[in-house]
Amino acid sequence: MIGSRRSSLQLLPRMIARYRQAVRTLLCAALLAFIPTLALADRQQDPELGPLLARALKEGECFEDRFEREVWFAAMEPRLRPILSDAAERSAILEQVQCESKRLHLPPSLVMAVIDVESRFDRWAVSSAGAVGLMQVMPFWPRQLGMTNDQLVRIPQNIRMGCTILKFYLDRENGDYTRALARYNGSTGRRNYSDLVLGRLSSRWQYR
Repeated sequence: MIGSRRSSLQLLPRMIARYRQAVRTLLCAALLAFIPTLALADRQQDPELGPLLARALKEGECFEDRFEREVWFAAMEPRLRPILSDAAERSAILEQVQCESKRLHLPPSLVMAVIDVESRFDRWAVSSAGAVGLMQVMPFWPRQLGMTNDQLVRIPQNIRMGCTILKFYLDRENGDYTRALARYNGSTGRRNYSDLVLGRLSSRWQYR
């Protein structure tokens, strides 16, 4: 009997964590369902993005180079740990950032800086404009791409979509970080957001 009670107590934190995650998913989906389209910011609305995102979401998993993964984790995991306490989420974020950076030829440190500024690595983050998750993807995409709302808070989908959008703007601006980041944030013509991301890049996430 005592052993059974101890076993139950040991399982309790895990059960509470799963319950909290389920509640967060339901709340996020409910919130997104009630955000009116007219309230959205004007970013991420370029018609060319839809087909790009649809193709990106169908891409398979990245080929993983174990050595590259170990070097990346050794450099980034200690920096992310003080910000994000959940080890599984840290690992999932770092793996997906490395994967998408390689797939799209993006600087992984830039992606980390964008996530840092956009959501502080909180995959449940929702902005006042309705942007969702780690990279603050706009909530009209699920309707257009046949996704469910809760997929936007999932680490792989959110980072894949966010990186695809970031790469699109970088290509459009011929690699100009300042202009591309302003487009990503919906603040074209202003430097505040771009300077914040680039400052975070140089101070915290620079890699190689």
